[in-house]
This record gives sequence, C-alpha cells and structure tokens, in this order.
Amino acid sequence: MLELLILLPFIGAFIAGCMPDGSRNRPFAAAATATALALALAISRFGDVAAHEVLRTDYEWLPAFGLDLVLRMDGLAWVFTIMVLGIGLLVLLYARYYMSPRDPVARFFAYMLTFMGAMLGVVLSGNLIQLVVFWELTSLASFLLIGYWQSRNDARRGARMAFTVTTTGGLCLLAGALVLGHIVGSYDLDAVLSAGERIRAHDLYLTALVLVVLGALTKSAQFPFHFWLPHAMAAPTPVSAYLHSATMVKAGVFLLIRLWPALSGTEAWTWLVGGAGVCTLLIGSFFAIFQHDMKGLLAYSTISHLGLITVLMSIGTPLSVVAAVFHTMNHAIFKASLFMAVGIIDHETGTRDMRLLRGLRRAMPYTAALAIVASAAMAGVPLLNGFLSKEMFFAETTLVGGTEDWWMSYAAVAMGVFSVAYSMRFISVFFGPLATDLPHHPHEPPRWMRFPVECLVVLCIAVGILPDLVVGDVLAVAAHSVLGPNMPEYDLGIWHGFNLPLAMSIVALLGGLLFYIVLRRSFALAERDRVPVLHRFKGAQAYENTLLALYGASAWLLRRTGTLRLQPQLLVLMAAMVAIPLLLVRPLPSFSMPGVADIDILFAMFWLIGAACAVGAAWQAKYHRLVALVLAGGVGVVVSLTFLWLSAPDLALTQLMVETVTTVLILLGLRWLPPRLPPAGLAPRVPRSTWLRRARDGIIAAAGGLGLAAATYALLSSTPPKTISDFYLLRALPEGGGANVVNVLLVDFRGFDTMGEITVLSAVALTVYALLRRFRPAPESVAIPVQQASDVDPAAIQAPAVQARSGYLMVPAVYLRFLLPFMGMIAVYFFMRGHNLPGGGFVAGLIFATALIVQYMVAGTDWVESHLRLRPHRWIGFGLLTACLTGLGAWLFGYPFLTSHTAHLDLPLLGEIHVPSAFVFDLGVFLVVVGTTMLILVALAHQSLRSHRMPPGATRHTMPPTKEIA
Repeated sequence: MLELLILLPFIGAFIAGCMPDGSRNRPFAAAATATALALALAISRFGDVAAHEVLRTDYEWLPAFGLDLVLRMDGLAWVFTIMVLGIGLLVLLYARYYMSPRDPVARFFAYMLTFMGAMLGVVLSGNLIQLVVFWELTSLASFLLIGYWQSRNDARRGARMAFTVTTTGGLCLLAGALVLGHIVGSYDLDAVLSAGERIRAHDLYLTALVLVVLGALTKSAQFPFHFWLPHAMAAPTPVSAYLHSATMVKAGVFLLIRLWPALSGTEAWTWLVGGAGVCTLLIGSFFAIFQHDMKGLLAYSTISHLGLITVLMSIGTPLSVVAAVFHTMNHAIFKASLFMAVGIIDHETGTRDMRLLRGLRRAMPYTAALAIVASAAMAGVPLLNGFLSKEMFFAETTLVGGTEDWWMSYAAVAMGVFSVAYSMRFISVFFGPLATDLPHHPHEPPRWMRFPVECLVVLCIAVGILPDLVVGDVLAVAAHSVLGPNMPEYDLGIWHGFNLPLAMSIVALLGGLLFYIVLRRSFALAERDRVPVLHRFKGAQAYENTLLALYGASAWLLRRTGTLRLQPQLLVLMAAMVAIPLLLVRPLPSFSMPGVADIDILFAMFWLIGAACAVGAAWQAKYHRLVALVLAGGVGVVVSLTFLWLSAPDLALTQLMVETVTTVLILLGLRWLPPRLPPAGLAPRVPRSTWLRRARDGIIAAAGGLGLAAATYALLSSTPPKTISDFYLLRALPEGGGANVVNVLLVDFRGFDTMGEITVLSAVALTVYALLRRFRPAPESVAIPVQQASDVDPAAIQAPAVQARSGYLMVPAVYLRFLLPFMGMIAVYFFMRGHNLPGGGFVAGLIFATALIVQYMVAGTDWVESHLRLRPHRWIGFGLLTACLTGLGAWLFGYPFLTSHTAHLDLPLLGEIHVPSAFVFDLGVFLVVVGTTMLILVALAHQSLRSHRMPPGATRHTMPPTKEIA
C-alpha cells in the first residue's frame, strides 16, 4: 500500500507529461486522478495510525550495508501525507484555471506530480539514506518548477539560487545521516529514533547535530539561508502556493520533528535550532512589512512562521512539539489559501504591486472576503486557526527563561506585532477607492478557480471555532507518534481564561495595528523602496558575492595551474604515477627478478612485438595518425593474446572486440583533427628545445610504465596475495547457476556494479550523441565557388565515381553484407554459452556491433538506417529497462534487488535445461552495448558526412564516395 502512495504521483507525472501541449484538461485530469487515488488510499489508513500502529513495507536492497528500501507511516507521516496530497489536489484544480494554454501545461503538471512524489518519499521513508535521496529529488523538482518560465531571468536566477542552497544542505544532511548510522549501527529510522540516549552521549553527537540541522535550515529557508525563498517567487503562483504550504520548506520542519526524539534535549540543540529560529521569525516578519509585491510579503511571512515552528522545536517540552505540529497544519491551510488568492488578483488585474492595487473589494467581493479571513488567520485573530497555535507558542516561550529571563517571550510578542502589521498591509489592497490604472479590469475569477480557496478558508474557520472536533484526533495521532509515552495533556479549547498567553496575544494584535498605522502615516510605507535598519543585510547579495569570489578564485587557480594542452596534463599524471608510490610506500617492497630460464621465449616475443608497436605508435603520432592507430591496435592484440596465454579467454575475447570497435570509432574521429605538419618540403627544422622536451616526456613515460609494472610484480611475487577467488569458484555453480565464474561474477554476485556500469555507458553514449549533433565541423576545401564552376570539367570529376561503381568494387561489398547474419549467429552463440563457457552479453554485444560496423563501412549510414532501421536510443532504453526489471523481479519473491534465480525446465527434444534470471539481465547488457556502440558510431559517421556539406554561396562539383566504399 505504501509503495502505491509514492508510485501514483510518479505514474500521474509520466501520463501527464506524455499529453500534448495546448490543452489543460487532459494533463489536469491525469494529475488529479492520480492525486485523488493516493489521497483516498491515505485517508483509508487513518484507523491504523489512530491505533498507534506503524505501517511498514520493507524491500531488501543492499542488506549487508544497511541500505534497504523501507516505507514507514506513523501518525506524523500520515498528517504530512494528507497535507501533501490534499493541498496538492486543490492546487492542481487551481492551476487548471491559472495556467495559460499557451504554456507547456503538460510539463507543468508532470513537474508538480514529481514534486509531490518526492515529498511523499521524504515523509514516508523509513531509512535515512533513502530519505536523503528523496530530499534531493525535491530540490531537483523545485528547481524545475521555479525555473518553469525559462525565458525570464528572475526565474532562472531564483531556480539556481534555491537549488544551490538546498542541495548544499542536502550534502550536509547526507553526511549527518552517515554519522548517525555510524553511531547507531543502522540507518533504519526506528533504530535511530530509539537510540536517542546513545546518540546524545556519543562523541560525534555535535557533528551529527550540526550537519542535520544545516540540512533542515537550508530546506526550510531559516536564517542565515532565508534569502533564497523570496527569489523563488518567480515561479507560477500554484507552485508558490504548494511550495510554501505543504512541500519543500515544510520538509525541513518535518525533519526537525521527525528526529526530535533522537537529537533534542541538549543545550547544543536549543541554542543551534532556537537561535536560528528566533532570528528567522524576527527578520522574516519585519521584512514582510516593507514588501510591495504581494507574493514577496507572503514569502517573508512564510519564513517567519517557519521560524516560529523551529523555535517551538528548540524549546524541547512535549507541549512545544504538539504546538509545532499544530501550527504546521494551520500554516499550510491559511498560507495555501493566501497564495492562491494573490494568484487570482494577479490573474484578474495583471499586477501584484500593492502600490497600485486598492479598492478590490468593490470589484472582487468574494475573493476579498476569502483573502481577509485567511490573512486574519495568519495574524492570529481569535476564532481562526492561527490564533490557537500562536497562543500555544506564546505559552511555551514563557517557560524558556523561567521567571527571570523573558527574552524569548519578548521575541515572540515582537513577531506577533510584525505579523499583524504585514497582515494589515496585505488586506489594505481591498479598501479605498477602486484603482483605475490597472493593466486589466478586475473581476471575480471562474467559479472553480476560487473553490480551492473557499475550501481552505472554511477549514481556517472550522478549526478556529471547533478545534477539538475538526483536528483534535489528527493532532493527537501526529504528536503521539513523536512523543510516545511522553504525550502531555492539553486543551484545544478556545477560551482558557485570562492568562499571560492571552495577554501576549492581545498585545500583539493591538501593537501590530498601532505599528501599522504609525508606519503608514509617518514613514510613507507604500513609497519606501528599502527595509529600514536592515536594508544593508541582504542574504542574496552575500550569496552572489560568495559565488563571485569562488569563480574568481577558481579562475586564478586555473590561470596558474591549468592548461588547455593535453601534454602538460599527461606529464603531471605520469610524474605523479612515478612519485606517489615512492613517497607513500615505505619501505619499498623487495622482490627478486626472474632468471633467464624462467622466461618463456614465445611470451617474451609477444611483448617485444607489443613494446615495438607502442614505441612506434608514440613516434608515428607526430607524423601519421593512421599508422599510429594501427600500431596502437597491435598493442591491444598483444594484450588480448596475453590474457589468452594466462588462461583468461573471457578477457581476451572482450579485449579483442573492444579493440576492434574503438579502432573504428577513433578512425572516424581522426578526420576531424588538423594536420600535424605542413606539406612535405616545407617542414621547418625541429629546434633543440623540442627534442629535449620529447626526451623528457619519453623518459617520464617509460619510468611511469616501468614503475607501475615493477610495483605490480612486487605485489604479486613478494607475498602470496589474499584473494577472494576461492569464494567465487566454490559458489559460482551452486549459487549462481553457471560454470563460467567470470560471467557469474558480473551478472550475479556483482550485478549491481554491472548495472551501474551499463548506466554510465549509456550516459556517455547519449552525451557524445548530444554533443556531436550540435557540433558542425568546418567544411573542407572540396567546395568550388559558383563563379569558378565554368573552369571545371564535370566529366573529369565524375570519372572516379563511375569507376567506383564498377564491378570489382561492388562484389566485395555484396559479399560483406552476408557477414551480418553469420556474425549475428556467432553473437547469439557466445551469448547463450556465456553462463557456462567464455562469452556473455558484453562480448556478444561487441560481436554484433562489429557486424553492424562492417555494414556501415561497406554500405554507408543511409543504407543501414533505411534497410536495417536501427534505433540505438531504443536499444539503450530497452537494455536498461530489461536489466532493471530483472532486479526488481527478485522483490516479487522477497529477495534483495538483483538476486539471481535459476529455473530448471524440461523441454521436448532439448531435455532439461536451466534458465537463470541472470540470463535476462545479460540480455539487457547485450542491448545496451549494441545501442551505445551504434549511437556513437552513427553520431560520428553523420558528422563526417556533414563536414562535406557546402558552405553558403558555393556549389559542389565532386561526387561523394559511393556507399559501397564509404
């Protein structure tokens, strides 16, 4: 069930993303259906969490490292799940009317549901590492949403700023999770939450605390990282409403609440979390008063209210945790409604500038009433939900300093005063004479665009009047999942008599009203362009200055240590290869050189040939690259023979096929390189300095190679090395179902490594393709200008082409095409035998790729693509999908990811055969290898053809080589 909760948004994102642009109904229907199904599923589980059960779903992934996929739902996770899905559904309905059909709406809904799924992953994760993965996915999804309007500079800047800050915090959180896992001995969330005493007593407690808190503060835009959230207002208003109410910024608050049992209760926790929270709530509320953009005001108010929740978490009493959870729920309700009300105003008037807006209650009475009620809830007016949780906040601040130190209470009242002031500033746009100079004539929005705001405002009123009936059980369930047996007694009643928290609320309301009147009359609030006192403290400017300093430092370092030339870089690497072993390995290992009698003459001859090829390749690279490439291929052949000599046929076959494929690919790339030397007879005399440089490079290269060879020989001959080969030799057949240990090792025992390798291989191929398809090499000097066309004899030019089509060149091409089915059968043969004899998916893929390369060589890209209809992208996609589904299939039987299974089948004529699941995984490897090789080949071949195209103003009088000899 829990896995379906997370999968439904991602499924909806995929379906919505496949919808065509230009229509809002179909992508909205797909997104809303997936969200509604997930919401209904979550609501149905309330009975379980209300009974204080913890719902868990476990999937073994890498159990030896404590990395299992664990989904966990308790009361707190249930409340956040309902917030994410419930408010998300309302925001999706609102976005249906807010977004323009001219926008890529399908992409918008796909991003929104990806964001929703990532947030659900954070909330429902039962493993710290898994939580960090979804945590970073929320950063990526928010980056896409904030920068949705890519043409706007403020959107791109805000997206980059949010992504940089939150991902930096995510790295800190990852480090903190690793430290916590080290302390506890497990990354399982239940184990971490139950090990609070051990964590707080450990020497690494402060390190873990700082790292985790940094992750939470950056995500929730807390001081000093609060600056990114106002710049995220460049996103569409539905994104802002969702980001500020139920997702993204609430992730940091959720993390503090979730880990409260494990990390709280120390002085370091109180000062670190509380100090950041107090600074945030004061700075955010004060800055909000002086904003002219309505969304900017709400952004800073969000910062302030998140600071309020953070302060509650720092206080450390059980009742403060209850208040934090309660205000988190209340803030989500009134803040989502306020942002959507601002979106309506912007949508119907064309502006959000409060200096231009006035008298909107005359033209938009329903929207005005809804916005006024929601802003009153934000200010903490009685009989609304914000009043109850803010009064609980005031009550908890009085306990911090006892009867002598009231600094926290003063800060709380100041924040209350400021919140009333900016709420008054917000609702001021609805009063006064109606503005006549607006971009659009204001009017009420469509009925269903206002419906989500109405639902949330009704909740504000219902919770404020009947809190016990509406949210009493939900709040108790969420708080109990955090506090457990320490659950305090509390009363959600509206009236608790005349007490100090009520007096603080009255002071905040009256003081905020008076403060707003004074600012409006004495300081011309609507005309000020900067924040008094604090206008010089701009976090965004500090962020930009930091980036500029980093760019400057990197440029300075690059100028002094970097180079665009390849030779100096290789020189440093080779020198390090020589020097580092001499510096680090003390004492140097001693070994005895083999005698003459111990050397096999034939083996020595192999390596003499290989060494001659290597030296020749290095020498010919200066003059003739084609010869150098052939000699380098000779070195590869010698290495293949060496593997075969040492009884490693798998490696020999793989090396040989890799050499074949890479030689062809490099050959296609050689033609792009400029000539190394001028034409014969014009070569200048090589200066002495060049000879000295070449001699230096040769000596260092030889020393590096000999040093590495000596180190390897010393390691292998001095002491018998400890290997794990016996482990694989003994278990390959009984546990892996194959006699070929190498293949079983790759597709079974270390299948996860192979999965990563083919993923990287696919990424490299796609990157090469993306780069080459945008690159246009300069046209060669084969084109003849139009004005010179009359000087050329067409018959003389066409003669070579006519000869090329003669029979003696056509016959070999026809014969070579018959190699494709023959080599295809060889590839199938090596693939089928790979689990028990030398072969496998990688080798078979290279053989089949070689067969296709031959067809490209004799027939050209056009013939191959028109006749064979290869689609390398699909080969790669199906290969990765096949490999991944093979691993996921193990979960159906309750085994870890990529666990191999062997089925024994009794087939007619063939008898009993065994079919391991690794066979299907190997098929995925085969598809990826063929697809990546062909994709790179096609990209290089097409670019080679493009380089022959005519420049503007020229005409070609030569015919390109025919497909038979291309």
